[in-house]
Amino acid sequence: MLNHLKLTHVGPASSMELAFAPRLNLITGDNGLGKSFLLDIAWWALTRRWPAEVNKHLTAGLMAQPQPQTNGKAAIAFSFSAKSKTAEEYQSTFDRQAQAWTGRAGRPANPGLVLYAQVDGSFAVWDPARNYWRKRGNIDVQDRPPAYVFTAREVWDGLREEERGLLCNGLIADWAGWQKEKGAAYTSLCAVLRALAPADEEPIEPGELTRISLDDPRDMPTLRMPYGQSVPVVHASAGMRRIIALAYLLVWSWEEHLKASRLLGQSPTSQIIFLIDEIEAHLHPRWQRKIVGALLDVMKALAATASVQVIAATHSPLVMASVETFFDAAQDAWFDLDFVHELTGERVVLQKRDFVRHGDVCNWLTSEAFDLPSARSVEAEDLLEEAARLLDDPDVTAAAVEQMHQQLIAVLSPLDPFLFRWRAIGEKKGL
Repeated sequence: MLNHLKLTHVGPASSMELAFAPRLNLITGDNGLGKSFLLDIAWWALTRRWPAEVNKHLTAGLMAQPQPQTNGKAAIAFSFSAKSKTAEEYQSTFDRQAQAWTGRAGRPANPGLVLYAQVDGSFAVWDPARNYWRKRGNIDVQDRPPAYVFTAREVWDGLREEERGLLCNGLIADWAGWQKEKGAAYTSLCAVLRALAPADEEPIEPGELTRISLDDPRDMPTLRMPYGQSVPVVHASAGMRRIIALAYLLVWSWEEHLKASRLLGQSPTSQIIFLIDEIEAHLHPRWQRKIVGALLDVMKALAATASVQVIAATHSPLVMASVETFFDAAQDAWFDLDFVHELTGERVVLQKRDFVRHGDVCNWLTSEAFDLPSARSVEAEDLLEEAARLLDDPDVTAAAVEQMHQQLIAVLSPLDPFLFRWRAIGEKKGL
């Protein structure tokens, strides 16, 4: 498990530090404050490769750059539980001349299976059985793929490398093959799809294989929709495609790890770390309320004997509300990024917050996680502030109050609590 991460003079703040919990870690914060950046750093800390370094076609996951014109050294320090040790501590500094992050040479520690789902649909896998250094005599040799890093398209159509050839068949080919075989992989895929469905009455079930074009010879997987039709997976909605891509890659990663472990004559990994950016991306609110718990359950079902750690970034108050029933401070954590205005200037601050149950999603919107003044539209919010100031004015006239009343009923619901308070205060003041 990733235990600790400390950044100095790299990223949006001069210093950031996180002490991760062993099960679930949620990261909130406004756009541009560093949520995706922290996930990129976490991936690099565990694998020593930037996603875009492994796959040049990625548009995200580039090497982190140090802050310009800083007196101190840029450094990334981290620790994680490794296969061979209880904790591996490491520090890397940035060599400006070499334009690279440097550290001690040699075989890095083994963090277990590491998965990274990026928001644009790209996906990265580091498998200790397929990507870790191997022994050649008494020498550690790094001649295996450094990681499996997919663009969004490669997730579906397959991952190829110029030197090594085909590394992964892709969702379309593997799904079709698994469905024809009716083996363990297909059973796992169906189980994961069922678990990730938005509701029991809306199951995600594979339909019959089909063809979608005279020019496309592939057997195309389909989804059996609740309204009775079977839809080719490539024609599914954006939210559905993200979920089935996650389901496929979770099954593919674990199945390939098991096969590789058997070939090597070694036991499967005892720990899995899953990084996921914008866990709610493209998902309907009904889905957002379920996705975190469903993913935790799926990971434990796939790898029953492995410890699972999830580190997820989110913008969604529904996601935060959804974890209230099972959030446990002993094994879960919440980190929040804020843009702070001070006399000396503005700065980004990362802090671990106490998880407080807010219940209603609107309360989460106005909490420290999202910092909104209200859960209303900006226009309604401004109008209510103006109305409140009007009532506080000792010289307010009945005509002004009536004019404001007409504006309020044009914007607010007839059952809005503010209207009841507005009328009550107005009557009390004789307006």
